[in-house]
Order: sequence, then C-alpha cells, then structure tokens
Amino acid sequence: MAETLRCDVAVIGAGTAGLAAERAARSAGARTLLIDPHYNGTTCATVACMPSKLLIAASHAAHAARTADLFGIRVAGIAIDGKAVMQRVRDERDRFARLTRESIDEIPDGVRLRGRAKFVAPNRLELDDGRLVDAGSIVIATGSAPFVPDQYAALGDRVLTNESVFDLPDLPARLAVVGAGPLGLELAQAMARLGVEVALFDPGDRLAGIRCPKVHAAISAIIEGDLMLRLGVELTARRTRDGVRLGWTGRSSGEADFDYVLAATGRLPNLESLDLAAAGVERDDHGVPVHDRATMQCGERAIFLAGDVANDRPLLHEASHDGAIAGRNAAAFPASIRADRFTAFSITFTNPPVARIGQSEEEGVITGTADFGDQGRARVEGSNRGALTLYAAAPDGRLIGADLCTPASEHLAHMLAWAIQQGRTATQLLELPFYHPTIEEGLREALRTICAATPLELPRNQDRGAPAGA
Repeated sequence: MAETLRCDVAVIGAGTAGLAAERAARSAGARTLLIDPHYNGTTCATVACMPSKLLIAASHAAHAARTADLFGIRVAGIAIDGKAVMQRVRDERDRFARLTRESIDEIPDGVRLRGRAKFVAPNRLELDDGRLVDAGSIVIATGSAPFVPDQYAALGDRVLTNESVFDLPDLPARLAVVGAGPLGLELAQAMARLGVEVALFDPGDRLAGIRCPKVHAAISAIIEGDLMLRLGVELTARRTRDGVRLGWTGRSSGEADFDYVLAATGRLPNLESLDLAAAGVERDDHGVPVHDRATMQCGERAIFLAGDVANDRPLLHEASHDGAIAGRNAAAFPASIRADRFTAFSITFTNPPVARIGQSEEEGVITGTADFGDQGRARVEGSNRGALTLYAAAPDGRLIGADLCTPASEHLAHMLAWAIQQGRTATQLLELPFYHPTIEEGLREALRTICAATPLELPRNQDRGAPAGA
C-alpha cells in the first residue's frame, strides 16, 4: 500500500513563487510540504535574469571601450574573447544558482519532497514514486518553459532558447533572434555589441511592448544602429550544412544564413503533467486555472496559483508577491485575504533600458513627453538619446503610467512606479527636489506638460529649472 503523507499546505514547485508560498504558509503556522523533481534553483538564477544580465554587462564593457573616443580616450586593438565572455557568464550563473540551492537546503527537514506531483483529487496528489499527499490546500507554482514553434524545433541543435544559449562555449559569428519582446531584444543587442552579426525578427510592429510611438521610435533607432531589425515579417527556416537559412517576407523580404536561431517566442505554463481534470478547477482558453489575482485562489477550491504558471505577469517580483499571497491564503483557507497588487511594471535591460509602467489609456488621459537628446547630464555622459512619455488622468494630473527609453531609465522607472502606486500627481512630484545635474531632471519637462494641461497650477515655489545646456 502506498505511503500517504499529510500536511496543511502542499506547494508544487520550488522556484521563486513556490519558495515564497511555502515560506508564507509555514510562517502562518501551517504544516507544509514542498514538492519539486530537481531543486536546481530558481529560473531567475539559472536561465533568465542573472545569466542574461551577465552577458549584457559584458556587452556594456565592449561598447564603452568602442565609444571612449568621444571623451578623448583612445582605446586601440579591442578584442573580444568569446570563450572568456561565456565562461564568466556560466561561472557567475553557477554561483547564483548554488547560493539559491543553499538557501533551499535551509528549509527544515521533512518539508522538502523530491518528485513530480499530479492531482488525483482536489486535495490529494500522487508523486511519481507512488506516494500520496493529502493536503488541506495546494499551491501550484510549477513555472513555465520556453515555447518553440515547430518550424524552429525542427532545426535541432541549431535552435537556442534562454535555457541553452548561455551554455554556448563561444560567441557565435551569426545569430538570428526571433521575437522582439524583452528577452529577444536584450540578448540581440548584447550579442551584437559583443561582435556577433545579429538579425532580430518579429511578426509584430513593436519592440518590448512599448506603447508610445515617440519612445518606440527612439529605441528602434538605437537598436537599428546595433543590428539588422526586421519587424512585420513572417519567417521560413531550414537547416544547412553549417547552420540555418532564414527567409522572410512581409514589410521587407530577404534571406540570410546564421549559425543559430535564438527562439525568444514566449513561454508556456508547466501544467501538462498535473492532471488538472482531477483537481476540478475551471480553466481558461489556454488551459490555465481561472483564478483571482487578489487572492491567487482558483474558484472556490483550496487550490492556489503562484508565479509564471498563473500566466499573468512573468516577473520575479510578481512571482514572489504571488507566492506570499497564495501561501498565506492557503494556510488560512477558507478565510482568504484580498491583497493589493503592485502597479504593472517591467524593464527591458537594453542600453538604454526600456520600461513600461501602468496604464497608457484612460478616460481623460493626459500625456507629457521629454526628449533626452539634449538633456544636460545625459549629454555630459555621452548618453543623450531616448525619450519618455508619462500618462496622467484628468482633472488632477494623477500619474497612471509611463513608457521610457532613456539613460538610467531602470532607476527613473522605479521612482515613477512608486509614485503611480501611491497615487501621486505631476504637481506633487514637481514639489520634490531635483538635484542638478542629474538624469532625474529630465522628468520635469514631461511633468510640466501634464500640469499645464490640468486645471491645477504649476507649483509656485518652482522655477522652470536649469536650461538643457546648464
């Protein structure tokens, strides 16, 4: 007879969301079990955030060396050692992953179960070794996996994803990137600035989901300075003796050979092995359990989602928040507590970074735009490119969103996300100090435009600020 384990909360998946869920449930006094087949570390540490930023950091160093002449600094004979670049990426990635695994090892004995789980009833799981788990509540935090369309999957070892690209022993000579979302855009620019011949393709007409035409034009011009960009195209792909041949038609047409294709074509929730039919939960058109983002609960069941598997916002800070909400409510079931969610907020770590925050359209929307082409501090740094657009609601100019592609926009975006989440108005932000000369001063032009379009006056204790060249 199969062994049956019992707990208050069972968590399936030991990634960022699952770890947060187990921790929250245990902190609330629940007896927990954490189930994972591998315990390899989080997606962020192993195949996403950290290795990609390591590659991007190398590209920043290469670009800085190439452009130092602007400052009268002569750097001769720049050489990129692709094997050394990729080795550092792997070495540091493995360190991050090891530290994550060490933190998992600190979970109390008896909580961690190694295995793959599936539902046999709404409150019962079966592991692949035959053991059963009876749980008061269950949190599904199984993450997601790269989606590779069939035409690219047929390329065999010549197609890469974020789960394989960082294991390349050397930088390729020629790389096609399919998908102009955040991952594709980041890696395409990084590879190009490391000396790889890169082409970036997408059937759509937008990079990284940017909504404002002015901001999109700014990042498009920057990317086109680094690589071949082809938006609005459909692709064909076939293996060749030495790599891959891609053909494209649509807004433009052509054909080219590459060593590899990097498929940045999205991710799908890991749900297939769970046998959700036995869980008795309603599912949407994509097969994802219907859930309430304020509680992460699936209908009336004692089943909760957390992280990428929920298919809401596949970002680490959201996954961690999901886990905390799901774990707490799983422990308290049926007394779920509704949680306020963060302002929608994403950053693409190109150079300059791209950020998208909150809403762009609402009844009574007001916009304010700032061009960084002649912004004082940006010009000093030789980084005077890009633009930002702020979105605000009438009649008071309350900020509701932003699109950015500016120097230091990852930092500006945090300030704006915080202001939006706190319900601040453009006037209130202008009443705060702006040090000179800083990139942050570039916000004022957009904020003043919003103020001028609302019935509220520009703060009386503020002058118009230093001129661009000051």
